[in-house]
Amino acid sequence: MVPPLADPAVRRIAVVRLRVGLGDLLCSMPALHRLRTARPDVRVTLVTWAEMAPVVERMGGMVDELLAFPGIDGIPERTPDPAGWEPFVGAARERRFDLALQMYGDRPAANRVTAALGARLVGGFAPTGWEIPAADRPRYLRYPLEQHEVDRHVRLLEHLGLPSAGPGRMEFPVTPADEAEHAATLGRHGLRPGGYAVLHPGASSPTRRWPAAHYAGVGDALAAEGWAIVVTGVSGERPVSAEVTARMRSPAVDLTGTTSLGGLGALLRDSAVLVGNDTGTSHLAAAVGARSVTVFLAGDPVRWAHRGAGHRAVVADVPCAPCPHLVCPIDFRCAASVPPGVVAAAARRLAREPR
Repeated sequence: MVPPLADPAVRRIAVVRLRVGLGDLLCSMPALHRLRTARPDVRVTLVTWAEMAPVVERMGGMVDELLAFPGIDGIPERTPDPAGWEPFVGAARERRFDLALQMYGDRPAANRVTAALGARLVGGFAPTGWEIPAADRPRYLRYPLEQHEVDRHVRLLEHLGLPSAGPGRMEFPVTPADEAEHAATLGRHGLRPGGYAVLHPGASSPTRRWPAAHYAGVGDALAAEGWAIVVTGVSGERPVSAEVTARMRSPAVDLTGTTSLGGLGALLRDSAVLVGNDTGTSHLAAAVGARSVTVFLAGDPVRWAHRGAGHRAVVADVPCAPCPHLVCPIDFRCAASVPPGVVAAAARRLAREPR
C-alpha cells in the first residue's frame, strides 16, 4: 500500500486541529511546512475554530483555507453549536477530501469529527485505547505521549509518507505593518531593542499562573541589572498584569491588551528575554527567535518546553506535576516550589548572552 502522502492522487487534505491555543497552532506549523514543501500540489484545509483565523492567516501559505468547526461533545475547547453541525459536515463533504487527518491529539471525539468529513481516506492519530479499524491501520499512528508537540506532528506526517528531514522549526512571519506598530510602541515608551525584558504573567488556567508577587520579584531583579521591564498579556489579563506592576518597586511599562498579535511577536523578538508561563506567548517567542524562560507548573515540559540555547524551562519540583487540573484542588504547591531567584538567575544569564 502506498502511504497516502506519497500518493499523487491525494490532492485535497483536511487537517483536523480543533485547538484554540496560539501555541497549539504554532507547534503544528513545522509539520504543515514540511507538507507544503514535499507536496506543493496539495490543497490543505485546516479544520479548527473560526476565532483562530488570525493565526491561520500567519501560516505563510502552508494552509489554503480554514473550515470553521462548530464544536461537538467530547471536544472541550468551546461549547458546541448543535445548529452548526450539519452545515459544517455539508461544507466538508462538498470539498471531496482525498484524505482527512486527525491531528488534534489523544481524544476519540476528534476521530469522530475526522470520519464525519466524508473523505475518501481517513487517518491520523489513534488515541490511547481507541481501536484502529483493521483496514485503516497503515494510515494511523498511535498517539505518541512522550514527545514534544512539534515532533509528534512531524512524526505523524513522516509515518504517512513524507520524507524524513530532521526536527521541525517553528516560525511566525512579522509583516511591515507589525514592524510599524512595534517601532511606534518602542518610541512611545522610550524602549530600545535589546534593552528591555518582557514579563508575561497571565495564562488561560489558574494552575499555569505563577504568582504575581514572584513575577514582581523577577522584574525588580532584572530592572536592577539595567533592563527596562515590559509586562504583556491579552485584555482579559489586565488584573494580573496590574498586580505585577503594583508589587514591583521599579517602574514597568504595562502593554497588556495594547498590542496586536504581530506587534507582540516583534516586541518579543527584540527583547533581551521573555519570562512567562507555559502559554502561547512562550511559543510565539520561540517562533520569532526570542530568548525565553518558561515557568512550568501544571504543564508538561516534555510536551511543551522549547529546546535550544535560547530557551530555559524552570519546572515545578512536586510529585503531582504535571497535572490536568485547571484549578488546583489542594494548595498549589507547584507554584511555591519555583523560587523567584531561580527564574531571575536564568533570565539574567540568557539576557546577557550575545545573540
